[in-house]
Amino acid sequence: MPLLKTRGAKEVLSTPAAGPGVEALFPNASPAPILPIKQQGGGRVAGEATSWQKEQISRAYVHALASQGGYTVGDWNVDKDGVDVTLRDGGLMVDFQLKCTQSPRTTRGGYSFDLDVETYDKLRSRERSAPGHLVLLVVPPNLELWVTQHSDSIVLACHGYWACLHGRDSVASRATTAISLPEEQQLSVKSMRGMFDMARSILLHGSTGVN
Repeated sequence: MPLLKTRGAKEVLSTPAAGPGVEALFPNASPAPILPIKQQGGGRVAGEATSWQKEQISRAYVHALASQGGYTVGDWNVDKDGVDVTLRDGGLMVDFQLKCTQSPRTTRGGYSFDLDVETYDKLRSRERSAPGHLVLLVVPPNLELWVTQHSDSIVLACHGYWACLHGRDSVASRATTAISLPEEQQLSVKSMRGMFDMARSILLHGSTGVN
């Protein structure tokens, strides 16, 4: 059985900004892909992925980390409450809104993402049994580099970042609000443990620690 390795969800339409090049974002991306992308006519295409491809790679990334951490993942077939997946550890739960981009907007020390205010308000609400988080997955511009298969492993050339929105203040904008995702807040098994610690604290003490 191949060993799944991750390096580090909905379509994101973002404007590329000046920042590190592809080599800096994905220094170890393999030139030997296993995802040949073809047009109806049979020609190979490398470029912008579809929304469902971005959603699928985001879910796969979360599922891989959660499996290693011993957490279960519940997928929602309707994004009515601003939640794509829910992680569970016993009676504790953590909600994720997944976003994926091939052209991240970089800032000093991390990334920035414009989240629609409707979803922001749902995730920041204190009337939740699970704290809401934004997860941004950064993938290579070339779709064929997303996944590489070796004889003993499958490599996902992507990395994710998170921001907890629980308890944040309302914003004046009615369209979008910029969410900062620092580089040190990389999505990992360790960071998932911290999210469950916060969920436990909210459940027991009503605290709101926001990141």
